[in-house]
Amino acid sequence: MKRKIKARSIILAAVNLAAIAAAAVLSLVGSSLAKSQRYNYAADRWTQGAGGCTQVSCFFSDDSGFVKDSIMSVRMSLLNSLESAAVVQKKGQTLCPAAYSAPVGRFQVTSDRIGNSQADVTAVGGEFFLFRSFDLLHGNYISDSDLMQDGAVIDRTLAFSLYGSDNIAGMNIYINNTSFRIAGVIDDPRTKYERECAGDYPKAYISYPKAAELSGGEPFSKVSCYEVIVPDPVENFGFSAVEKIFGNEYEGKIILVNNTKRFTSAVRTGELKNISRSDIRQEAISLPYWENASRIVEHKLTVIYSKRRALIAIPLMTLLWAIVRTYRWLRSKRKTVFSGISDKVYALMCWMKSKRSQS
Repeated sequence: MKRKIKARSIILAAVNLAAIAAAAVLSLVGSSLAKSQRYNYAADRWTQGAGGCTQVSCFFSDDSGFVKDSIMSVRMSLLNSLESAAVVQKKGQTLCPAAYSAPVGRFQVTSDRIGNSQADVTAVGGEFFLFRSFDLLHGNYISDSDLMQDGAVIDRTLAFSLYGSDNIAGMNIYINNTSFRIAGVIDDPRTKYERECAGDYPKAYISYPKAAELSGGEPFSKVSCYEVIVPDPVENFGFSAVEKIFGNEYEGKIILVNNTKRFTSAVRTGELKNISRSDIRQEAISLPYWENASRIVEHKLTVIYSKRRALIAIPLMTLLWAIVRTYRWLRSKRKTVFSGISDKVYALMCWMKSKRSQS
């Protein structure tokens, strides 16, 4: 009988240790997978790890009516909301860094040499490259403050197709016969899912003023992606403020993403019922490749964290079972146990009394 009990105890301990070890491995895998999608951690980069901010991404349908001129209104609304919460923008401070972008199209790109390639071109503005966290290989990023707005940031694949090298900052390229100066060269997408979602064509990023030249001279004001980092004077303030601004006006024409919380285990295990990949691309709203990659990671983390929760339940149930058994044993032995305790307490009191009398 004792052998059976001992064997059962060994098996139970082994199962619990295995469950704890597996849960720890899943935690490490999940953490690594989440951190690989670096674009979701712009708020951490902005605050240098101090926290206290939320990063929010907004994706719009083509018929949403949200354009470049709408951005200033959103910014003012956010600043007013923060001011009402006693958070005021100081002189020279950027309280809510934001970025916006939209695909311009796929164009033929040529160089001063014989190299040429088709490339997907995206118009960008604001702090776009803060949010992207691309790996810059050579040169610099473009910005709204550049004196000349003819710069382009291209990826490594496009650079090699055009010039056979990625060290080509300052060289010329021609997108649909419009001249651009290569401001910087970035590395190709790093992770498996980013490469999967990026497609077969290299990428180029240009300013909104130059995008107008590729659009036949008409002003280019389309915004399909708006991103912002908002301080959180209280929990969930940033996301709620953005959600309130867009409200019902863009209902059915916008997807809001809380980048800061999207990969947490609490959020992911709560999304177990939405485990399919069917929402990676939606017909009405076209998502950029970095967002589609993050959505694949979301689904994988939902599976990982749900399995981890099931594994953690094993030692918790074992602990509960042990507590119940101990309680039942104490109840069955309460007379003997309490009698023994009473005898020991009485003996201790007698010893203390004898010590006092001796002193």
